[in-house]
Amino acid sequence: MSQSLAFVFPGQGSQQVGMLSELSSSYGIIRETFQEASDALGYDLWEMVQKGPEDALNSTENTQPALLAASVALWRLWHQEGGQAPATLAGHSLGEYSALVCADAISFADGIRLVNLRGQFMQQAVPQGTGAMAAILGLDDAAVEAACAAVAGDDVVAPVNYNCPGQIVIAGERAAVDRAMAACKEAGAKRALPLSVSVPSHCRLMKPAAEKMAEIIAGIDMRLPSISVIQNVNAARPATTEELAQNLLSQLYSPVLWTRSIEYMVAEGVTQVIECGPGKVLSGLNKKIDKTLDVASIGDAAGFEKALNL
Repeated sequence: MSQSLAFVFPGQGSQQVGMLSELSSSYGIIRETFQEASDALGYDLWEMVQKGPEDALNSTENTQPALLAASVALWRLWHQEGGQAPATLAGHSLGEYSALVCADAISFADGIRLVNLRGQFMQQAVPQGTGAMAAILGLDDAAVEAACAAVAGDDVVAPVNYNCPGQIVIAGERAAVDRAMAACKEAGAKRALPLSVSVPSHCRLMKPAAEKMAEIIAGIDMRLPSISVIQNVNAARPATTEELAQNLLSQLYSPVLWTRSIEYMVAEGVTQVIECGPGKVLSGLNKKIDKTLDVASIGDAAGFEKALNL
């Protein structure tokens, strides 16, 4: 196990139809992992991931198990092929569940069912079309927080993803998010971009989803991670399984402290961060958080081989 190596797991937005297809043709463990996920769900997840339609894959109750299965498949492949074991894990939003499955805190089957229900509960919490999210670029944290507070009124809008310096995602009720986007532009933001999402994640509109998830999580066999996992809500490790579970519930309606999580890793001696999932979203963010980091992604054949041979 390398103390200088960390693995991070992406969240929603990294999925795409056809992901992992090239790796699956060379490594059977990819399809085997997706078969396990399909067995837990009761439908063919691999078929949806490979053939779509895109709208079905992008529906949050499907996106979440698809990304979890993809990340776990890559994790298993990495170890099968002799990749070095990391000492630290973290996942962005949904990716935290991937990290916990890979750290043996939650079984894979339980994790798949959990995130499928998480997606359903999130969708049910806010009527379609009434919530929104937007990325604010080129404005510091305090200015975004102030802009949201100034225009919220009786509505919900707040920063929800502290992704890297100068990139914050806000979420809430659609009208309030629109007002906050305008306020952020007036405050000097370079851009304010609406995101194509079906639910306003990580704001207090998700509290009803957390209440439903609490009943499900209470029945899950959860253990402390065998590998250190840094959780989103406090950028710290859980000390007990009770804290771990509560952090997962709080994560639904609390901001993702990604910048602080990566800074915490670096302070502990991490110098290389591998993104274990499709896409390269986190690798880009991590490099912006700390330019000295050596980042890599293993979501395709070329990236996997390159990282394995570093």
